[in-house]
Amino acid sequence: MKKLFLIILAAAVLFSSGHPICAEQDNAAGKVIAYYFHGNFRCYTCHMMEQYSKEAIEDNFKDALNTGKLGFKAVNVEERGNEHFVNDYQLYTKSLVLSLVKDGKEIKSKNLTKIWKYARNKKKFLNYVTEEVNNFLTEAQ
Repeated sequence: MKKLFLIILAAAVLFSSGHPICAEQDNAAGKVIAYYFHGNFRCYTCHMMEQYSKEAIEDNFKDALNTGKLGFKAVNVEERGNEHFVNDYQLYTKSLVLSLVKDGKEIKSKNLTKIWKYARNKKKFLNYVTEEVNNFLTEAQ
């Protein structure tokens, strides 16, 4: 009985960590990460832009999110350990940055600066983010 339990436990660990062949295939293809960067102080517009960014991604890219081809992360750059993002992406304000990662390394990024221009026009904001994410996902294949 103990042996059977250990075999089942080992199989569960193997499959939960990802099968090696699947992991290689995932690394060969790209992945897009959408980062919404903010600080400790967050005004109404800043919260709204994060919400719109998340909405554009969740509503238009369900399959990519479910398969892991796309991820969304809100990151406070003032929290310990996140300060490097300011230099990495030359951030000067709240930002939505798309990062294309292949073989575990970022090969391209883009700061979607027009989110500020479209902050008061939800439709244009959503369309802009959707188009840019779609372009990155196309490159990820």
